[in-house]
Amino acid sequence: MENRVRFLLEVTEAVCQVLGADRVGVRLSPLQPFNDMRDSNPEATFSHAVEQLNRFGLGYLHITEMGKEIPGAAGPAFDLGILRRHWQGIYITNAGYDKARANAVIASGAADAVAFGVPFLANPDLVNRFRLDAPLNPADPDTFYGGDAHGYTDYPTLDQG
Repeated sequence: MENRVRFLLEVTEAVCQVLGADRVGVRLSPLQPFNDMRDSNPEATFSHAVEQLNRFGLGYLHITEMGKEIPGAAGPAFDLGILRRHWQGIYITNAGYDKARANAVIASGAADAVAFGVPFLANPDLVNRFRLDAPLNPADPDTFYGGDAHGYTDYPTLDQG
């Protein structure tokens, strides 16, 4: 187990020494099978990693829920709430949240904050849209990470709509 998390901890320690731990966050994706990533026991591996990360006093821990929709693809599925219970600081989550679900997870204490990726790509004024309960632009996944401005800087804001 120590060897599985050693690189993460060594890099985290080095970055914290340079920037100060309160300016460092770590993002982990325990269930994400991107590029065929798998772990034979992700619950144990990531629980250990989170427990060890506590010693740094990081600004936050960001645990993505990506991969939850395909249980077992990155190793045996487990309840990510376990990681929240191990963590002693600010806990952020994300993956497919809308405003109502994000507010509910924060109100329940299951997370301190929710990050939004795709909704921010399609809605440069997402915070204002949430504040006004305004409709969201639909995202066009065909333009994600395509290498030019199309799909990044051309979504309209409410005042342009």
